[in-house]
Amino acid sequence: MSDNATYKVLFVCLGNICRSPAAEGIFRKMVRRQGLKDKIEVDSAGTAGYHVGELPDSRMRQHGARRGYKFDSLSRKFTSCDFDRFDIILAMDDSNYNSILRLAPDLDSEAKVHRMMDFSKKYENDHIPDPYYSGTEGFELVLDLLEDSCDGLLDKVKKDLI
Repeated sequence: MSDNATYKVLFVCLGNICRSPAAEGIFRKMVRRQGLKDKIEVDSAGTAGYHVGELPDSRMRQHGARRGYKFDSLSRKFTSCDFDRFDIILAMDDSNYNSILRLAPDLDSEAKVHRMMDFSKKYENDHIPDPYYSGTEGFELVLDLLEDSCDGLLDKVKKDLI
């Protein structure tokens, strides 16, 4: 990458109100702490447009705030244009992964898509579960998984920046 280039990261879940905006907020904070905010751009989207223009779920915002995160992005729908805009696209589960791949225009675009849990350092879960219909434990588990996976993802992105 050139000195002026930024690495662009997109997190994707179903409605873009729980998992992906949480991943965006967690990763954004990690990027700032590492002094990389000028090198890495972060965004999130949903494969469905149910909540376009809305803030993240209030429960996710509350759980995140307890850990020092601010989840305040507005929901948007993933589109095929995102393949051109982002260097890496992270799906929260297999359903999201498959929905994203269906929109991929070519093999290079497909190669940008990864499962979030592929970057986990300490958990063996195969996906980030949707906490929407769960209680406190579900939201806390999602945050645990995302903090771990975002840490692993940041290691990968930093290597790509070199």
